[in-house]
Amino acid sequence: MSKIGKSKLLCEGTLLHMCCCAHILNLVVKDGLDAMKSAIENIRESVAYWTASPKRIETFEDMAKYNKVKITRKLRLDCKTRWNSTFIMLDIALPYRLVFERLKEKDKQYEWLPSSEEWAFATDVVERLRLFYEVTELFSGTGYVTTNVYFPKICEIKMKMRQWETSSNEIVQNMTKSMAVKFDKYWSDIQGLMAIATLLDPRYTKQMLVACFAMLHGIEPSCYECTAKVDDIVASLHSLLDHYEVESEAYKPDEESILSTMKAPAIMSVFQNSVAQQMPATARLQGEIEQYLNDGLVPYTEKFNVLDWWKVAGTRYATLRKVARDIFGIPVTIVASESAFSTGGRKLKEHRSRLTSDMVEVLMCSQDWLRNKYKDAYTGEASFWTCLQDIQEGIQDLAV
Repeated sequence: MSKIGKSKLLCEGTLLHMCCCAHILNLVVKDGLDAMKSAIENIRESVAYWTASPKRIETFEDMAKYNKVKITRKLRLDCKTRWNSTFIMLDIALPYRLVFERLKEKDKQYEWLPSSEEWAFATDVVERLRLFYEVTELFSGTGYVTTNVYFPKICEIKMKMRQWETSSNEIVQNMTKSMAVKFDKYWSDIQGLMAIATLLDPRYTKQMLVACFAMLHGIEPSCYECTAKVDDIVASLHSLLDHYEVESEAYKPDEESILSTMKAPAIMSVFQNSVAQQMPATARLQGEIEQYLNDGLVPYTEKFNVLDWWKVAGTRYATLRKVARDIFGIPVTIVASESAFSTGGRKLKEHRSRLTSDMVEVLMCSQDWLRNKYKDAYTGEASFWTCLQDIQEGIQDLAV
């Protein structure tokens, strides 16, 4: 940034830098898990024992069937350095508590049966980690806008952590304290651009910002501090809008050339441009923001598409619409891009390293296209059998 110069950056670079949300969540949860790793060690050892060989897996499944415990997911051992795998391990193991207890009676070598207190603690931990897991999944999505949900979700996590601090379980208290330190280090002050994204969601606007700041700082929504922070965000939006206005005025076509080439119905666009030019730019932009903020909130729905709204209803706010378009295009994590770069490593291995660059590209693109083209109606995942059938039909067509 120092080489480029702040003066050449949008808003002097104040909105440029932002940390990856998924990485911060990972750091927050890892600090919390370090405080309770001993409490779930028996569950980890139990899963490791009963997944150590095909024979033990078969024994576990037979015992589950005998006790009429439905096997919905197979046991999965976690990776100690990845908290999400620990969450998945615990989430899968909990419904099989009865199976583990019955196996202890049958197998004398099995020595790691968790106590009732450990099972209860694991249940408590899973419910707390589920929020982080779901938020991480939400932030890592690529098929929808994520910037507008960033601020509310972060504040929701903070609110939950405040509730956990009052837990009667000392381990949970220590876990929460460790997580809170890391949370405050990165998110004591929300990055301004993400707050603007919340402001530009017509379901939220200023009301959601007030609620979020109150939740984040543990204060009343009606207090002066909340109002001041929201006003700062609105002021940042004004500043951003001024930059967009300067860019739009950088190129203005000659009016005579427009008149000479346009068709008759296009006269209205020239008329509107003339009216807009007579109004001072500052007043026009001020009017856009005030009109948007004074318009009523759009009724909240889970399946609301904010891009479609700005595409249609947002035509009333010409410059603000451009700001929304650019902000909503920002990903809040770099997980998707990192995954794209690491895919090559999964294709080229020690014993599979003679593939040409073209073939690697074919494999990567084919995998992505097949996964996105064929989705199971119930799980939302790509159906292997549908993909295979399509490939076989393609081969038959080529043979003909």
